[in-house]
Amino acid sequence: MKVPLLDLTAQYRTIKDDVIAAITPVMETQMLILGATVEKFEAAMGELTGVKGSIAVSSGTDAIVLAGMALGLGHEDDVIVPSFTFFATAGCIARLGVRPVFVDIDPKTYCISPDAVAKTIARDYVVKGDDAPPVHRKTGRKLRGIMPVHLYGQCADMDPLLEIAQIYRVALIEDAAQAIDARYKGRPAGSMGTVGCFSFYPTKNLGAFGDAGHVVSNDAALTDMMRKMRVHGGHQRYYHDVVGMNARMDALQAAVLTVKIRHLKAWIKARQERAARYVTLFEKHNLLSIVTPPYTAPDRDHTYHQFVIRCPKRDALRDFLKAADIGSEVYYPHPLHLQKCFANLGYKEGDLPETEKATKEVLALPIYPELSSEQQSFVVEKMAEFYRK
Repeated sequence: MKVPLLDLTAQYRTIKDDVIAAITPVMETQMLILGATVEKFEAAMGELTGVKGSIAVSSGTDAIVLAGMALGLGHEDDVIVPSFTFFATAGCIARLGVRPVFVDIDPKTYCISPDAVAKTIARDYVVKGDDAPPVHRKTGRKLRGIMPVHLYGQCADMDPLLEIAQIYRVALIEDAAQAIDARYKGRPAGSMGTVGCFSFYPTKNLGAFGDAGHVVSNDAALTDMMRKMRVHGGHQRYYHDVVGMNARMDALQAAVLTVKIRHLKAWIKARQERAARYVTLFEKHNLLSIVTPPYTAPDRDHTYHQFVIRCPKRDALRDFLKAADIGSEVYYPHPLHLQKCFANLGYKEGDLPETEKATKEVLALPIYPELSSEQQSFVVEKMAEFYRK
């Protein structure tokens, strides 16, 4: 039996006719950039997130860059980010000249630790006025934002982060690329902070047929700025209020996503069912004393963009599964604070112990709505065989 980490063709077969029907008018009219098709999807995302300002963009990466530009982040600024995340979280703000300030994670959820954020600010920054952002004690750079990542499909602990952001008057930028429709105390991912950023990379729970992304915000002025900056800084063609970028969503991607978003809640439910089945199978094969399944905090739900376990002998297990035609992946094998491109920031091994420990223990197993019970049984049987040996 072969079990891929993800099978997008299986999903496509279930919606093929609807997708073709949706993209055909786009091809026939040749209205390929923005337009009514994109606006229809923007309305659907606004309804899903409950956020007034809903803007379709070209990728999740561009969503973060656009948000940072609209917030005016630049060379004199710092933004606090987790080190245990996909590169774009820190890479996008670094492109704007912002210094990423890396902090550790909650070892259970893998999301940014509010305690680590609070301690970093108290240790490294000083507040010089009621309306002024905190200033770094050594560099003089201003703390302008906190960017939690809702990792693997579960929201970060948002209330304490929102409180910290309010106290210090800094922006809270939600990287919700992996957690569309995940909930924190009933509130959707991306809807709680200053701005929420989404990715529709094909492997996401809501994936396009290529690159696409989204930003949402309840701040009217910020929404207007992002909408302008998405099209080179102007609402009217050839008239530019600010220097923006090309971050427009293609109408073909919007058409596909408008079809897919109708299935999102059912697909998430199917992922949750398969996650529960994994835990039952772990128990059946006496693996719960060996591997640690994903943890879901009591005030949150989990949409299982990834089903990530902690396990001993991780790399050997992965090789064993690969030999049995079972897909798996390590998200993420090397923390951002130790990446070569950030060496100038001065971080060293041991600075973020929970992050560094996670990089050595986590392993993502196959999970998607079409994953069969037989496939899951095969995965867990092979894991049990590995640990028996």
